[in-house]
Amino acid sequence: MGILTKLRNHIRLVVQIAFTAVSNGYVNGFLGGTIFKGSTKNLCVPGLNCYSCPGALGSCPIGSLQAVLGSRKYQFSFYVIGFLMAFGAFFGRFICGWLCPFGLVQDLLHKIPFPVKIRKVPGDKFLKYLKYIILVVFVIILPMFAVNLLGNGDPWFCKWICPSGTLFGGIPLVSANPPLQEAIGFLFNWKMGILILIIVLSIVIYRPFCRYLCPLGAIYGCFNKVSIYRYKVDDKKCINCKKCQKVCEMNIPVYETPNSAECIRCGKCKKSCPTGAISSTMSKLYGTFYKK
Repeated sequence: MGILTKLRNHIRLVVQIAFTAVSNGYVNGFLGGTIFKGSTKNLCVPGLNCYSCPGALGSCPIGSLQAVLGSRKYQFSFYVIGFLMAFGAFFGRFICGWLCPFGLVQDLLHKIPFPVKIRKVPGDKFLKYLKYIILVVFVIILPMFAVNLLGNGDPWFCKWICPSGTLFGGIPLVSANPPLQEAIGFLFNWKMGILILIIVLSIVIYRPFCRYLCPLGAIYGCFNKVSIYRYKVDDKKCINCKKCQKVCEMNIPVYETPNSAECIRCGKCKKSCPTGAISSTMSKLYGTFYKK
């Protein structure tokens, strides 16, 4: 098997690893237990990438949004909102499937062999709306209205829920700083509990955090049906064999709803289609590297 063929067969994994490495490329941060404070930290990266990660060269859009909404000086950020709208309008949840570091972690965890893999979670129909509730309550309402005496709100999602921040930021910083180890309390233990739960669930369920909890995925998912990058099903070619749904780890009936808000654009449905009925609006751009 040639190098090009290997690259084509694993192009998504290669992109995920490369983007995670580049966006968290401040090696000195990991070595010294410090946070990068250069000018690029004023810019957002598209995926869920914790600002406090020692290697992070950019900021998480969800964290940035909370920082603005929770500030007494600013109640709206044209940059952050514009950033989310622009990336959502162009890519939708393609970002979740290809550019999110915590999405990569869940993908790798799910590859761990386990006797039972749960394809459809009981209550999935209702649980998938939980991420929208978290977006509205923890990312928007609480930072804006649950404020201190100075009029500033906390980044509630980052502080109380985000497992990505715990994994990429909290653990490395605490491990490298003895004073922080002595200050560990309920909040850190609570966040560790959430992270451990997500890790265990990710082995059994494909991307449980993306499915049910991620507010960034909720935002991008709203754009899936109208984004420039989206899927198309040719009704003349589709034979209703449902192979696309069988290989879809998000359990989406692609032949019916190719642009579901839950679709992370992994491309497995396209590869599995025996008649080539599924295509994307940008197939020609990467068709050389990725099998249709």
